[in-house]
Amino acid sequence: MDITPIVPAGRQIIKGYGDVGFTISGIRWEGSVLVFAERTLAWAPVTLDEVTEATLAPVVEARPDLLLLGCGRAMAMVGRPLRTWLRAEGIKLEVMDTGAACRTFNVLLAEDRSVAAALIAV
Repeated sequence: MDITPIVPAGRQIIKGYGDVGFTISGIRWEGSVLVFAERTLAWAPVTLDEVTEATLAPVVEARPDLLLLGCGRAMAMVGRPLRTWLRAEGIKLEVMDTGAACRTFNVLLAEDRSVAAALIAV
């Protein structure tokens, strides 16, 4: 039995991460990225301390139901102000290490969920 999820054409599947970048739908991205269902953008933060309302503005503009925040090699805590701001914008936040965020993004995308990922490169 084939259990490979069917993913619509044009969706951004994260194929790999590491070496300070990502492979997404066959394209190598150096550094951190914002990944949406149908596009990927370079993203400036290299540490969790650099994640701000300003750096997440493209996510708010896209209006996903859920944002997965990949913190790097290890999961870390995000301050209440950022969580409160995203909640006020109607976006739920899940924080995890970058590897877990990549895997979770792919699963939720295959389920056709409204999801975005903000991934700090490792």
